[in-house]
Amino acid sequence: MNNKQQQVFFQIHQGLPREGPGDYLYTQSAFVKMVDLPPSPQILDIGCGPGAQTVDLAHLTNGEIMAIDNHDVYVEELKQRVINQGLSKKITVVQADMFNLDFPPETFDVIWAEGSIYIIGFETGLRQWQVFLKNKGYLAASELTWLRPDPPKALKDFWDQAYPPMNDVAGNLNIIANTGYKIIDYLVLPQSAWWNYYEPLERKLQVLQNEYLDDLEAMEVIEMEKMEIEFYRQYSEYYGYVFYVMQNS
Repeated sequence: MNNKQQQVFFQIHQGLPREGPGDYLYTQSAFVKMVDLPPSPQILDIGCGPGAQTVDLAHLTNGEIMAIDNHDVYVEELKQRVINQGLSKKITVVQADMFNLDFPPETFDVIWAEGSIYIIGFETGLRQWQVFLKNKGYLAASELTWLRPDPPKALKDFWDQAYPPMNDVAGNLNIIANTGYKIIDYLVLPQSAWWNYYEPLERKLQVLQNEYLDDLEAMEVIEMEKMEIEFYRQYSEYYGYVFYVMQNS
């Protein structure tokens, strides 16, 4: 993407309620699998975006949450959300780069990466972030995953370009084991979790399509987003987001 297209991309995604598939129910389902947390755990939410899951976590725990994102607009959105919901004592929002985290070793009981670990890469994130987890601490990450071994060629070609490292469940479980974690459980997010993300995105794309109708560079970004949604509409049985819950061993 050139600079203009990056600006359009962020315009598309600014103001959406969430930046990836999810729902309170599935955040809760993953969180309750962490059965032996201390009463007030220290939680790091990496790549928090506008913070839908950050707020959900605050309602699920008595702990303190450090929410980080590299995009200043998301950071400001979440800061305002925290103030509006009276969560300032539980959530601290910081602009930071997930590639260069600067925390003392063994700081956190939980590292949470809901729809964000793809930015650094599943295996790289597990390896680099492990140092910040306490002994027996947990890491929960949702990752785009192949659910069937026989995707149609058009779908495979699209994701080979958009996200080449995309793995299947068995491959990700092997990565978890090989990076020194114990798998606790995993769950596949249902289609409803995707449409929580895609329906507001589709509405936004329709508005921007009318605005940028004569701008070829902008329309290229808009059409790519529309194509992603249409692929999911047609082929959702072949891939999805899988929530992996693991423990530092």
